[in-house]
Amino acid sequence: MKSKKKFKASRIFQIWLPLILFTLFILFPYYWMFVTSVKPDADIISKPVQYWAANFTWAHYKDLFGYFNFLKYMGNSLIIAVGTTVLSLVVSTLAAYSFARYDFKGRKILMCLFLSNNMFPTVLLMIPLYSIMSSLGLLYSHFGMVLAYATFSIPFSVWLIQGFIRDVPFDLEEAALVDGCTRRGAFLRIFLPVLAPCLLAAGVYMFMQAWNEYTLASLMTNPASRTIPVALSTLIGQLGVDWGMLCAGGIITCLPVIIMFFFAQKYLVAGMTAGAVKG
Repeated sequence: MKSKKKFKASRIFQIWLPLILFTLFILFPYYWMFVTSVKPDADIISKPVQYWAANFTWAHYKDLFGYFNFLKYMGNSLIIAVGTTVLSLVVSTLAAYSFARYDFKGRKILMCLFLSNNMFPTVLLMIPLYSIMSSLGLLYSHFGMVLAYATFSIPFSVWLIQGFIRDVPFDLEEAALVDGCTRRGAFLRIFLPVLAPCLLAAGVYMFMQAWNEYTLASLMTNPASRTIPVALSTLIGQLGVDWGMLCAGGIITCLPVIIMFFFAQKYLVAGMTAGAVKG
C-alpha cells in the first residue's frame, strides 16, 4: 500500500504538476489578452497589472465591429485562407501522389527543390512576388494573395502528403483496378477516403499559415483587401497603442483556429496512425 501511495505521489509531482504548470504558462497570455480586452481604457492605463477587470465592459468589441469594420478584414482573411487551402490541397495531393506512386527522371531533384524552398525566409521572395503579381495584374487582390501563399504551402505539403501515401498499401488500388475501376476512379473512391486524415492535417496547417501571415500581406494588400494581421497593426501608431481593441481583435482572431482544432482533433490524431496497415 505504501509503495502504491508513493507511486501515485511521485506520478503527481513528476507528470501532472509539470503538465498543469506548462498548460497554465501557455494559456496565461490568452487570459491576459481577454482581461485587457474587457477593461475600460482608463483602467488599462492606470492599472496595467490587474488580473481581473474591475469594471467589465464590451466597448472594445463594439468599437472593433463598429467604426473599425473588423468584419471586412475577417472576410478578406477567410477568403484568402480558404482559397489557399483548397488550391494547395488539390495541387499538393496530385503532386504527392505522382511522386509517391511513379518513378520518373528528375524525381529526386524536384523533391529536393521543393524542400529547399523552405530554407529561404519569406522576406527574400517579397520583391520577386510583388513584381510577378504586379505584372499579372493580381496585386492587391485576393487571388494574388492565394497564389503567393500557395508558393510556400505547396512544397511543404507535398513532402507531408507523399510520406503518408508511401505508407498506404498499394494493394488497395490494385484491388480496385482488378474489379474494373479506372485509375482515376480508384484514386477518388478508394485512395482519397484513406488519405482524408492526412489531408485534414495538411489543410489545417495551410489555413493557419494563410490566416496568421503578416509579411506578404503588409506588402501586397491595400485597405480594400487588407487581412486581419495587417488591420490590427494599424492600431499601433506613433501616438500610442489602442490596447483594448488590439486585444479584442486578437481574441476574435484566435477563435476560428480554436474551433477548427476542437472539431478536427480526432481526425488529426487519426492522421498520425492511419496508413499503418501492412499488406
